[in-house]
Amino acid sequence: MNEQIRNSLEIHDYLNQQKQVVDSYLDDFLPSASEYPEIIHEAMRYSLLAGGKRLRPILALATTDALDGDFHRAIFLACALEMIHTYSLIHDDLPAMDNDDYRRGQLTCHKKFGEGIAILAGNALLTQAFQLLAEIPGDESLAPTKIRTIHHICRAIGSRKGVIAGQVVDLITQGKQFTRKELEYIHSAKTGALIEASVYTAAILAGADRDTRQRLRNFGSTIGLAFQIVDDVLDVTGSPEELGKASGKDTAGHKATYPRLYGLERSREIANELVEAAIQELSFLGDKSEKLKELAQFISIRRF
Repeated sequence: MNEQIRNSLEIHDYLNQQKQVVDSYLDDFLPSASEYPEIIHEAMRYSLLAGGKRLRPILALATTDALDGDFHRAIFLACALEMIHTYSLIHDDLPAMDNDDYRRGQLTCHKKFGEGIAILAGNALLTQAFQLLAEIPGDESLAPTKIRTIHHICRAIGSRKGVIAGQVVDLITQGKQFTRKELEYIHSAKTGALIEASVYTAAILAGADRDTRQRLRNFGSTIGLAFQIVDDVLDVTGSPEELGKASGKDTAGHKATYPRLYGLERSREIANELVEAAIQELSFLGDKSEKLKELAQFISIRRF
């Protein structure tokens, strides 16, 4: 069997196994759909448990493994990251934002439950995420580490180079001419920041030293940008069945994307260059970095 094909199959098996672990804990951490007021908990579960790659939590768990960290602490972080990601998707899909009808192969939250409940479901998942972060197991000596973890995640999703900032610039550039600097800002903030935080906060929680944290931070931010560039390419080349949502919306909406600025071929090349640069950042970890390297390579070849 071709080595590239074998590696691809192995990383898909790993992703599926880890996804099952994450999904099991997400189900446990969420309120029951029968708990009053039922509709908000139904909406939260509908969006969070709909599927998805679970890339952010899996990156956090893989980083924890590479650093010999504590799984029972990391799984709280991993699930919080996925809740935050899903909150952002619910809000991005709203008519006032990207106005999408489908996400992860099913109706978006606002199409299923209405805009009001969708907004509240996103807010509730964000709140639940920070409750989980506060509940990371450990004695009082872990409190400073938890505070640093929460602080970094707040920056990653905020209005200063975080997810909200990226969405704002995405909105204000839609349908207009945009610069390379604006494009990189949108992708690094809207998508890259939370991917970078998934790796960096796992390193914080595992007790890694400053140099290790910085190298992993560089790795995370680089693959975060590569991930969004591939997303841009898939919006042009992928089918709705592959993507779980409508394709071609970025082009139709005249959004700031890499294919629009660089073309498809150069966009692919840039993504591959970023993945290679990210992998180089992990050389100091030796064999312990294998899963992180495989996850980075998966980003450059993924079709879903």
